Amino acid sequence: MFSEFYRKEGDRIVCTLCRHYCKLSDGQTGVCGVNAHEGGRLRNLVYGKVAALNIDPIEKKPLYHFLPATTALSLGTVGCNFQCPFCQNWHISQSNAIEASQEVTPEQIVDAAVREGCSTIAYTYNEPTIFYPFARDVAKLAHAAGLKNVFVSNGMESPEVLADMKGLIDGFNIDLKSFDPAYYKKTLKGSHAGVLDTLKRLKSEGIWVEVTTLIVPGDNDSDEELGQTARFIAEELDPYTPWHISAFHPDYKVQDRDPTPAETLRRAEAIGRQAGLAYIYMGNVPEDGNTHCPDCQARVIARSGFYVVENRLVDGQCPECGRAIEGVWG
Repeated sequence: MFSEFYRKEGDRIVCTLCRHYCKLSDGQTGVCGVNAHEGGRLRNLVYGKVAALNIDPIEKKPLYHFLPATTALSLGTVGCNFQCPFCQNWHISQSNAIEASQEVTPEQIVDAAVREGCSTIAYTYNEPTIFYPFARDVAKLAHAAGLKNVFVSNGMESPEVLADMKGLIDGFNIDLKSFDPAYYKKTLKGSHAGVLDTLKRLKSEGIWVEVTTLIVPGDNDSDEELGQTARFIAEELDPYTPWHISAFHPDYKVQDRDPTPAETLRRAEAIGRQAGLAYIYMGNVPEDGNTHCPDCQARVIARSGFYVVENRLVDGQCPECGRAIEGVWG
């Protein structure tokens, strides 16, 4: 399937799906491995070719303030525009085995979501920006069917794609993996400034955003860096943006580190509270991710793992003091 997200530059084309802006000669593929220059146009090689398809609790994305206790039909393809050495989905994100993928149409995806009683379609597992032409077609049909759309992303969307997403993608979980530009460039092969800009653009458009930081021991777990991340969320987004702080476990190319200690997550939580963040959740550890009212501290949503065991919200408000709790509640 050919994509409209490119511009011509002499004999080459420039892919405008993400901030890498790969300049491609005919026959060349971008850093993601799945968008190629063919005869003066950009072809999305994974259009409709799904490598992972599951029904998940929306909390698993993780999205804790977006239609809690509902399910999302989650899909991904192969390929990625990052090269994170600790990737937990590396078997598809760092793969180019397109032919091994299952081919489906946007109509089939939406029909399956409706049939299974899902409220949302989640574009996830690998970086969805690289298959945005397919996600876009699915998302349009999803809205027509009364479903919502969410992206679980590394935040490298181009401004062109972000503008196109307005009114189509309803929520995001963005990985803010570090606050060190050099780490982003050298280790992750991405752009720290680009991710920060994406987050600010999404907030300015009123799109629901939650942020995840995977805390990797020795990489991004210093008080200074955790403080920079927390302060950015509180000051440049807002204090009511949920921050998911997740524990690392050895995977892919990073097998020489111990899992993130629980005390590191508790230290990060304390730093986040000091920065003024109201909603902080721990991930990949046996902690209950309960939501409390920022004003009266009443527990408004109780969770066990990825499942809601009690939702006390009344029309999105705290049942004790009546404060509106930030989120998309349906």
